[in-house]
Formats: sequence, structure tokens, C-alpha cells
Amino acid sequence: MAQALLMVGTRKGLFIGRSDEAREDWTWDPPAFPMEEIYSTAIDARGPTPRLLVGTTHMVFGPRVCRSDDLGRTWDESHTGTVRFPDNLGASVERVWQLQPSPAEDGVVWAGTQPSALFRSDDRGETFELVRSLWDHPHRPQWAAGFGGQAIHTIVPHPTDPDVVTVAMSTGGVYRSEDRGETWTPHNHGIRMDFSPDEEPPEFGQCVHKVAIDAGDPDRLYAQNHGGVFRSDDAGESWNPISAGLPADFGFPIVAHPRRPGTIYVFPLTADIERFPPGGKPAVWRSDDAGETWHETGPGLPAEAWTVVLRDAFSTDTADPVGLYVGTRHGALWVSNDEGGTWAEVRSGLPDVCSVRAAVL
Repeated sequence: MAQALLMVGTRKGLFIGRSDEAREDWTWDPPAFPMEEIYSTAIDARGPTPRLLVGTTHMVFGPRVCRSDDLGRTWDESHTGTVRFPDNLGASVERVWQLQPSPAEDGVVWAGTQPSALFRSDDRGETFELVRSLWDHPHRPQWAAGFGGQAIHTIVPHPTDPDVVTVAMSTGGVYRSEDRGETWTPHNHGIRMDFSPDEEPPEFGQCVHKVAIDAGDPDRLYAQNHGGVFRSDDAGESWNPISAGLPADFGFPIVAHPRRPGTIYVFPLTADIERFPPGGKPAVWRSDDAGETWHETGPGLPAEAWTVVLRDAFSTDTADPVGLYVGTRHGALWVSNDEGGTWAEVRSGLPDVCSVRAAVL
């Protein structure tokens, strides 16, 4: 029988929920990694044995990547998975913000860190090596820190071409490699910078919050930015705004349906100082035409919640119908098992939710 698995990374540990494929009733394991920040989670379903990955930050021992091959019941906490810079660089990893298995290469897992650096593993997250070409990029000294730090928080591998990978960072923008990471080109044309005094946005420096890839066209990308939601139809060469129809154009996550082209989800927030759902009413908004039009998804969310959903705290599974999973900074977890038709709060009282990943296995 299929099992639904939900990984919820918080500022004080990892919480794993389990359900059947209906995804209505959930049971919860005791917290793993208590008092460690879990900024990144991943479910690597490639091969016969799924592997769970978490990027943890311990207040004494620092960041590391831990692995489980028994769906989170036990963890390999050895430091073989530690993500670190070569000693001669004089830099230290502060957090692992992103863990992303590559769908196009068996065994490859990408890691994005603070400070902004990209690491690659060829053994499903057991060891990592710094991608020096991006670390040595001439733009790097000018990448600035966003409110949450200066980090690569988004990695979008091409679904079929192992040569192509896209990353996004705050505050640096979107960069893309088409030669297996040998060279990197900024891909930010059209993404505005309302916080910048410049009339024309520069080549890089945009505060991109999250990037998602369309299910039907790998050259179609979506971005939730510091100010605006954008779509690219040419692999990031240019971007066009698609915020019209939303109650606010600020937000952190953007999520694409894993099978249906043109279907995307966002969680709008009022901009900058407030950063609350408009009017304090939380809502997930959906587009089925690649951002041309938007509508609020179904009922079930609280009438009032002055909260925030962080960039990695909104995820989908790949079941049919697709499940949607939203974690909040006030420790609630909202789930839709019908692609946003209805919602239910399945957990409350958690620490701040930083990352969410789900799968039906």
C-alpha cells in the first residue's frame, strides 16, 4: 500500500508525518534533530530505496547533511556529508539552504549554501564538492545579503539534460549553466528591482525569492520575486510580469504542478514592512494558464492568520490528485489532497516552519 510521507523542517528540529494515499489522517514521529535548524529537506525517490536528506545547523557543530534510507526512522549523522569549503578559501558554510536531487543524473544531489555557493554530490548526498566556477564568478563580490542572509536558496536542475542547471540567490538573482557548471550566466532581464534607485534593473543583483519549472516545457520558468511574480518562456533569457490579478505581488514561494503545464501556486503577502497575508486572511492562489489569470483556491484555511510562508515551506507531492503542503512561521501545517480544491490544518504548534517536502511512495 502506498504511504504518504511529509518532511517538515523547523527552527527546532525535523517533524515527519505519515499517512495513507488518501492523505487525510496523519500520524507524527517524535522530532528528530531537536534544537537544530532544518532549512532544507529532500526526498530522493530515485532507485529502489528512497533516501531522505536534511540540511541541519547545530548551534555548536555547525551545518551538515544527514541521510536516512528507512524513511526517517534512523539517520546517518556522520560528518561524511558535511558541506564545507576547501581549507584554502578561508570561508565557512553557515547553512545549507537547499538540497535538490537531479532528475537527469543518477546519484547527483545539489546543495545550495550560505554564503552563496553551490555544491555537488555524485553519491546521493554522502559527500559534496564545491562548484568552483560559480564561487569564482566575477560577480560574487557584489552579491549582497537579503534579509535572511546571502545564500543560494533555489536549485532547478533540467529534468532531462544533465548539462543544464539554474540557481537563484538573495541578493544576486538567477544564474544558469548549460555546460555542466563550467560557466554561469546571469538570467535576470525583465525582473524589476523596486528597492533599487536605478531606473533600469542591472544585469544581476535581483532579490529573487524562488524559481519553479513548468511541467510541460523546461524552458518555461516562474519566479516569485521581492516585488512581483514573473514568467520566462526562454529559459530565463527574459522575464515578464504575471502579477496582475493577485491581491499582492510580494511573497516567498512559487510552486509548479508536477504534471499539468501552466499550473502554478503562490502565497501572496503584503510587501516589505508588514509581510502578512492581505487583510490577515491567508490564501493560496492558483493559475492554470501560466500566470495570465489567477483565482483563490478552495476553502479550509483559517479566516485569520497573521503569518508568513517561507520560500521552501510550500511543496507538492506527485500523487493523483496532487497534494499541496504549506507550513507557516506560526507553526501550522495546511494540506490539500485535491490540488487546492479544499484545505485542512493537519498540525499546529510547531516551531517556525522553514522547509517542507512530501511524497507518496
